[in-house]
This record gives sequence, structure tokens and C-alpha cells, in this order.
Amino acid sequence: MTGKKSTDELVLGAEPRMDLLPPEVRTLKKVKATRRRLGGMLVAVLVLVGAGVGTSTWYAMQSQAELAAAQERTTELLTSQSQYSEVKKVQAALDTTLVARQFGASTEIDWKAYLAQVLALVPSTVTVDTLSLDSASPLVPYEQATSPLLNPRVATIRILFTSPDATSVPAWLERMSTLPGYADSQPVAITRTEAGVYTVDFVLHVNQGAFSGRFAAAEGE
Repeated sequence: MTGKKSTDELVLGAEPRMDLLPPEVRTLKKVKATRRRLGGMLVAVLVLVGAGVGTSTWYAMQSQAELAAAQERTTELLTSQSQYSEVKKVQAALDTTLVARQFGASTEIDWKAYLAQVLALVPSTVTVDTLSLDSASPLVPYEQATSPLLNPRVATIRILFTSPDATSVPAWLERMSTLPGYADSQPVAITRTEAGVYTVDFVLHVNQGAFSGRFAAAEGE
């Protein structure tokens, strides 16, 4: 038969102690300790929350300050622009005038200088009786020849001249081909008068190479 095993241990030389406090006291101490830990954790949480709120508030204030500065700068720029509104109007009017001038002069030919070149090629034996011009307009396309053998043209010079003989006409046609902007030329009619001289109705066509280009825009503009 086995006897009951004792759980008490004998400790030699130990200081005798006895806990006479009721269990409720020990439980109360544990509750207080738990409350202190919870209170510390609550304080830590409040500190973290406060720090987060403070940081967010600081960033919000800084963003608001930057927005206010940007709005102030925008107001300053708008004010500056309003001060130069008249200048912008004048500049716009000037630009419009320059474009209109360029367009209006796009088909311009310096006829004084060009006709001087034409007449310089006339033989000394030839007398120019009449001379007429017909040139292109920037608003209306110039009428072109129906024959495919004739080159594109932008102007026509018609000359009626008197020559002692008709043999000088081919040589004159050849000299005319050296003119700037030359397209083609031909005698429309050659008539011998009773005086024995020849009346020649001569037509000269010129192309875009004869344009003066005084107000043409520079390359890259």
C-alpha cells in the first residue's frame, strides 16, 4: 500500500514567512498594475496621435502658404499683363499689317526696273510704239495658256514696235530669254507697211522669277 506523497518541501535555514493578506488585496494590486500599464499605453497612443495631427497640420499650413504665394504671384502676373495690354494690341495690329503687306506684295514686280531691262535689249534700229502690261493679283489666279507647250506665267508684256526689217526678230527673241523670270515670248503678228517697214506685235510672258520679293518673310520666320 502506497502512502500519500507530500508536496511540501523542507527548506533548511530559510526565513520563515507567512502571507496573512486576504486574496482580494493581491487581486486589487494586480488590477492596479494592469491599470497603470493601460494608462501608460493610452498616454503613448495619445502622444502618437497628437504628433500625427501636429505633423498633418504643419504640412497643411505649409501647403496653404505655398498656395497663397502662388495665387499672389498669379495676381501679380495678371496685373503686369494688364499694364501691357495696349502694347499687345499694337503688336497684334502691327503683325496683321505686316502679314497683309506681305500678302499684298506677293505678286509685285518692279516694272520700272524690269521694263528698263527689256528696252535695253531692243536693237537701236527698232522703235517701240506702244507697251502694255497685264500682271497677276494676290486675290485672283493669273490666267494660264491652254496650250501645253507654253510655260506658266504671272504677267504679260505686249510691245508693238516698228523695225526696218523682220530679220531682227529671231535675234531679239533670243536676247529676251536672258531676262529674269522669262517664261516664253513670241511675235503675234508681223505686218509690212506701205512705207516698207515692219510692224511687229510682240508678246513676252514672265514667271514668278520676276517677283521683287521686297516684303517676303525671311527664311525661318
